[in-house]
Amino acid sequence: MKRWRIMAAAILSALTIGFSMFAPVDASAATSAVAVTNVNLRAGPSTRYPVVITLPVHAALTVYGCTANTSWCDVSWGRDRGWVAANYVQVFYRGSSVVVTPTVAPAIGLTVVTFNQTYWNTYYVGRPWYGEWNVYYGGGSRSVVRGCNDDSCGAAAVTRGPYGGGRAAVGGCQDGNCGGAAVTRGPYGGGRAAVGGCNDEKCAGAAVTRGPLGNTVVRHGSVSRD
Repeated sequence: MKRWRIMAAAILSALTIGFSMFAPVDASAATSAVAVTNVNLRAGPSTRYPVVITLPVHAALTVYGCTANTSWCDVSWGRDRGWVAANYVQVFYRGSSVVVTPTVAPAIGLTVVTFNQTYWNTYYVGRPWYGEWNVYYGGGSRSVVRGCNDDSCGAAAVTRGPYGGGRAAVGGCQDGNCGGAAVTRGPYGGGRAAVGGCNDEKCAGAAVTRGPLGNTVVRHGSVSRD
């Protein structure tokens, strides 16, 4: 343990010197640190946010600030930007390597930073979960199940929005035939159901849209695969 602390102190000291050579005049804008273990870099300050990447132990980080309660810190590693629980972030303070705490953070110049959709839009465009901001931030939820047996494959997913809306989808393939269905419910009572599928000869689908005031529209059609 003592050897690790000496190594960490040496790494942090070198990082601090290197950073100061290229950093802006306002040195308090960012602080060098290391990850104390393999830890997930997340897209927001909570374990409910998706994982951006898993940081390796001793990863050299740049810390831009922490949440008001100093439980999560905004960091970057290479080209990746995200949030790490503060107790996995170690900085050099008063001659020692220590994890970030509410006492340490202001002492080394780390400011309070906030998380919002602008941050999300800046760093996560193109990620598979980028379009699910409301699911992660607004208190919604998403569950997915999938699998295959000897003859067929299937999958289902349910997403619930923060204001009562939701979406369920299911799909699968068996013996050369594929099909799928989805139901979307709006927060004010409207909804839409759709089903479709293909066999060796034809693809067909149908949709029912129901407005919040009770009006309904039905559409269906098919097409040959020749």
